[in-house]
Amino acid sequence: MTAALVLAGIGLYLSFEHVAVFAHEELRFGSLGKGQLFAVGVDVGIMVMIAVDLLMAWLKRPISWIRYPVWLLTAATVVLNAASGAPEGAWQLLDYVAAGAHGVVPVLFIMVVELGRTSIDRIVRPDQAERDSIPWLRWILAPVATARIFRRMRLWGVTSYPEMICRDQQLIAYEQWLKRKHDGDISKASEDELLPMKMAPYGYTVAQALAMPDEQDQAALEREEEAERRRRAAETRREVADADATAERLRAQGKVETVRAEVDGQTAQARAHAKAQASAAERAAEMEEQALETALVAEAHAREAQAARLEAQEREAQAAADVRTAELERQAAEKRKLAAEADRVAAAEAQAIETQTIAEARAAAAEANRRAAETEEAAAETRRRAAEADRLTADEEERTAAARAATQAAREREAEAELRAAEARLAAAETERRAVETEDAAKLTPRERSVRKVARMALTAGLVTVALDSHGIHREMCRVLSIADIQRALDVSSTDTASKYRQEAVALLASGYRP
Repeated sequence: MTAALVLAGIGLYLSFEHVAVFAHEELRFGSLGKGQLFAVGVDVGIMVMIAVDLLMAWLKRPISWIRYPVWLLTAATVVLNAASGAPEGAWQLLDYVAAGAHGVVPVLFIMVVELGRTSIDRIVRPDQAERDSIPWLRWILAPVATARIFRRMRLWGVTSYPEMICRDQQLIAYEQWLKRKHDGDISKASEDELLPMKMAPYGYTVAQALAMPDEQDQAALEREEEAERRRRAAETRREVADADATAERLRAQGKVETVRAEVDGQTAQARAHAKAQASAAERAAEMEEQALETALVAEAHAREAQAARLEAQEREAQAAADVRTAELERQAAEKRKLAAEADRVAAAEAQAIETQTIAEARAAAAEANRRAAETEEAAAETRRRAAEADRLTADEEERTAAARAATQAAREREAEAELRAAEARLAAAETERRAVETEDAAKLTPRERSVRKVARMALTAGLVTVALDSHGIHREMCRVLSIADIQRALDVSSTDTASKYRQEAVALLASGYRP
């Protein structure tokens, strides 16, 4: 590092002196100071870019393009240093040596910088592959072929020169074999056989080029399989979405039916209550109307009887008066002497008539009182029936309230049952997910996965294996899980396959399997 700094200082000093004087005298800078500023600018620019290049290489973030401006400025410095030593007249051998000597130090400085950059790159990135250099003797002996090799190494990232030589040798040998196979006419070869020659400029080896058709066919097959898997996955997701939508629709329909049943029940209860009240009111109205009609009829009958009695009394009085008048006229002369007796008899008859009238009035009053008592009894019966209707209405309301409470309790039990079912489904899904993850980790075959799924189905359906042998487990499994259930769950059409799955699941459970 110290030697590099000393070399850099010497190079900068010599370059600065030569370039400043040459810029002032030959490049028409107005003064020596401006020439010195030009020299300082070029040298400082080179040093700054070199420092940034080394720093970024140390930070493992190299900037590849920054080396080219450094080389360009260094070349300009070399040219200016060489030009400062050029003679004014004809060139002599010593003049060429002098001009070259002026450019030695800048070139040496750049070489030291490149050496330092490469050292830093190898320190901070020890795993990076090193690029082999092509021997100079090959450049001299076969410049065109070597240039093609260099181009291919650079284009396709081949770092090993021996490997590149081996590739060329394999390509030449393959071409010779192809000519021998087709009797010297390589145009008879197929497209696949010509691939190594066609793909060699693109960095392919003979083996890679010959394997390309199979690899492409394999890649196409994998793409088709991947497309098929995506299609099946899309179909599965669509089926799951349809199933979820159907389940949601069924749940919504169930809720609608529940609400509809509740509304219908409440409506029926309200209708029954209203009907009971209307019936009670109608019965009460009918009974009141009957009682009123009975009272009115009784009163009308009493009035008619009273009128008939009065009319009969009037007719009887009129007849008695006529009889008395005739008798008096007939006996006027004969019974004048009996006038006092007639008057007494008349007074007695009048007293008897008055007594009979009073008795008849009292009988009519008693009859009216009896009929009034019957009316009151009918009204009491009506009130009793109304009270009975009210009691029946209260009982109906009580039964309605009990039915509503029972309906609410049934809904609560249904909600609790649905919650327990959802929790059971969630637990089953979690168990299934853990079991699938375990099976994936264990890399089980599809048959082993199917057998374990049957065992989990049996456990979920309520299979109890405590203190049971394999025969007992088999009987319990046959009870809780049918062949049809296994066929539906595993999507198999053969009952024999489903039966074998169940038998293997019994053996698995008997061995202590628990998901």
